[in-house]
Amino acid sequence: MNTAPRATGNLFLIVGYDGSDPADRALDTAAALLRGREGCLNVVYVPHMPSMDMLTPEAVAGMTVIFDELARDMHAQASDRLRAHEERWRFDRAQDMYTDVPDVLIAAAEEVRAAHPDDNVAIVVGSSSRARHRMVGSVAVSLARHAPVPLLIVP
Repeated sequence: MNTAPRATGNLFLIVGYDGSDPADRALDTAAALLRGREGCLNVVYVPHMPSMDMLTPEAVAGMTVIFDELARDMHAQASDRLRAHEERWRFDRAQDMYTDVPDVLIAAAEEVRAAHPDDNVAIVVGSSSRARHRMVGSVAVSLARHAPVPLLIVP
């Protein structure tokens, strides 16, 4: 029986997380990939308002409060999912609501890669099940085109 050689270096996985079923599957997959390896999961939540120019300053302030609450909920949900499986993780919330989700995940991956140049860095996301994304693209499609590190899209 042949066994694959163990990969060298630590493994750092950037997981795009929004609490959806595909994001939960991506988080579960990332935790399974890290099992038995040194490294860390970076769970990244990106609040996103694509049409900020149409909102009043008061509405933007209200959305900021809502996104803060959502970030706490996403952190708690990720913590619950990982509690029994993985302790080596951190939660990051992107502060800029104007930035596209793929750009935030790419920046997170580049930051980790710069801090750990001899280690393995990859982005893990769930595939979108929205019909609209088949026409205009999704986070996963954009990452497939632009990610500077390996990308795993979990069905």
